[in-house]
Amino acid sequence: MRLSPRLTRAFFPLAALIALPAPAQESVTGIYFQNKDWEIACDNTRTCRAAGYHAEGDDVLPVSVLLTRRAGRNQNVEAELQLGGPHDEAEAGKKTPSKISLAMQINGQNLGTVAIPGDTLTATLSKAQTAALLAALTRTSEISWTQAGKEWKLSDQGAASVLLKMDEFQGRLGTPSALIRKGNRDEAAVLPELPKPEITIPFKEHDNQPPAQLSKAQTAALLAELKKAVKVDECDMLFEKGDAAPVLQVYRLSADKFLTSTACWRAAYNEADGYWVINDHAPFKPVAVTLSASAFTHGRISNFQKGRGIADCISEEEWAWDGAQFRQSLVMTTGQCKEIQPGGAWNLPTLTTTLKYKK
Repeated sequence: MRLSPRLTRAFFPLAALIALPAPAQESVTGIYFQNKDWEIACDNTRTCRAAGYHAEGDDVLPVSVLLTRRAGRNQNVEAELQLGGPHDEAEAGKKTPSKISLAMQINGQNLGTVAIPGDTLTATLSKAQTAALLAALTRTSEISWTQAGKEWKLSDQGAASVLLKMDEFQGRLGTPSALIRKGNRDEAAVLPELPKPEITIPFKEHDNQPPAQLSKAQTAALLAELKKAVKVDECDMLFEKGDAAPVLQVYRLSADKFLTSTACWRAAYNEADGYWVINDHAPFKPVAVTLSASAFTHGRISNFQKGRGIADCISEEEWAWDGAQFRQSLVMTTGQCKEIQPGGAWNLPTLTTTLKYKK
């Protein structure tokens, strides 16, 4: 089976600006923005999460900070610190202490210590440390944590523009609670937090839909319709022949609808299937849900893609069946590829929902 001509697939930003239809309530489109060593993801509830990292370079110890602020008045910024894992096998083989005590410094000023559990390498900064960090990020600053001759340095490059995006998205510009452009505007101008949209899946949570069976004639007819519905460069494996010809999986969704899937593409370190909702008889009239997904379980289609081969950053998407259609229920990234932890440092969603199942 031949490889796709694509060397890789677009990582996170392809789905960063997706709004979930919610006719009964206000709907907000999440945003994703990156500048140098900082990035921000604000979701459809208006919660914003900004992540900063070390600058790239030799012998740099990986470190990251996550700043989280919910929407609405009187919401403080919470700050978390995460250290990267060992750089080499020799370090990886050493036993990690149960707790690591780091000294925090900003521009040469001592800001106390941060106690980091050895099993998670993640800790919450105090209110005073958070306030000092936020002030430092609005200007050029030296920010570090040290312990026994080791130093973890947080880059300030890109931080101010990311924090400005947070203020703008949450309607804080010109208000006393703004992080960058403070002013005297009434705090009533700050946008309120929105509830997560709910999607009810008409299946029991732990029930998988059993595969349905199509005859050879039905399968041939469905393949012909799928090939007319997509372009070769969107799903090249659908057009393979001979031993590499596509194999279709079919699942019943409702009294008159099936879900069908097949392998769609392969790239350097990612691969994905395509998913379509179809009629349960010809003409099938396929409607694409996505051409980049990994699995279908419990009424949900999920997509998992690595940002690069070592999987120190990933992106995830999800679509949930509501009985009539698949609705996008999750869009998120784990942050920049900076060797913080396998699987990435943080969960940075731009779209989040609450899923409910039939009881």
